[in-house]
Amino acid sequence: MDELLPRSLTPSVLAVLVRRGADFAAAEDAVQDALVEAVRVWPQEAPRDPKGWLVTVAWRRFLDATRADASRRRREDRFDEEPAPGPAPAVDDTLQLYFLCAHPSLTPSSAVALTLRAVGGLTTRQIARAYLVPEATMAQRISRAKRTVSGVRFDRAGDVSTVLRVLYLVFNEGYSGDVDLAAEAIRLTRQLAAAIDHPEVAGLLALMLLHHARRVSRTAPDGSLVPLAEQDRGLWDTGMIAEGVGILQSALARDRLGEFQAQAAVAALHADAPTAGETDWVQIVEWYDELAGLTDSPVVRLNRAVAVGEADGPRAGLAELAALSDALPRHTAVAAYLHERDGDLPTAARLYAEAAHKAPTLAERDHLTRQAARLNAGLRR
Repeated sequence: MDELLPRSLTPSVLAVLVRRGADFAAAEDAVQDALVEAVRVWPQEAPRDPKGWLVTVAWRRFLDATRADASRRRREDRFDEEPAPGPAPAVDDTLQLYFLCAHPSLTPSSAVALTLRAVGGLTTRQIARAYLVPEATMAQRISRAKRTVSGVRFDRAGDVSTVLRVLYLVFNEGYSGDVDLAAEAIRLTRQLAAAIDHPEVAGLLALMLLHHARRVSRTAPDGSLVPLAEQDRGLWDTGMIAEGVGILQSALARDRLGEFQAQAAVAALHADAPTAGETDWVQIVEWYDELAGLTDSPVVRLNRAVAVGEADGPRAGLAELAALSDALPRHTAVAAYLHERDGDLPTAARLYAEAAHKAPTLAERDHLTRQAARLNAGLRR
């Protein structure tokens, strides 16, 4: 229970009961009864499906209360409220739950972490990796967030920027291949874009579409990673790219630049290049300059070092890299790549092997190991 306390599922379970016909007050009472029962039962026998367990118990509590307190007037009211015959419209409360879990009583970073864990389905390890902090630190942050919201009502929606951050991180985890969440993040961002006229919502949707358009080309038939420069661009989804570029252009025309629009602009420049050699790296560096000014993110500066290495040569990229902490994820892999481009193959081989040991995913580890083996084989000839 330390990873997912039953109370963190309250909004989701409550939404199910309301959809099934429970009035809000009665549904709240039933969910609270179910939470009390969960606290009693789960430490001895945790369910495989916590949400399903809570929905079942809460619904039974609601039915018991309804039968005990039912009256003719209540039965007539419920009859009048019955939906008309025919197929029921699809109802999806997921996006609403993202807003509810991004509670105003939490700091933005804590709200993002809690929502990713409680609704987004990410593990504490995945969230910690996204935030560049140790897993234990993130576990403590999530626990504090749960304690903060444990005594509040989920009746105030969270901030749009917090929800955007959650959707962005969910998409990144799905796109990495660890969990299949990329399409779900796109679906929810489409819903948000339809409901809110906000340039950063559009920027995030464009970014997701432009990255997702390359999904088929990112891995070889054997499951190994294919770097962007080596991807078969004929496999890219041109329709999705065109949609993403169109959405981005409309957002940029409003002259309210945000980080997701800037990231989408970088992705659009990659998508626009017929070949890797025709990539407009100078303009990509300029967009990374904009992005660094918006976020001051070390990951952005790391990516900028790569772009500088392509635009101005590997030694310029290495000079940019030298100003960054070597503790940054993928710092060693970037150093290996730039040293290889600079012709220092022994150093590059050593750094590829070192980077493989630090790789966050099995696919990355295998890719970096193969790069080291390739260079070492060439050095032995």
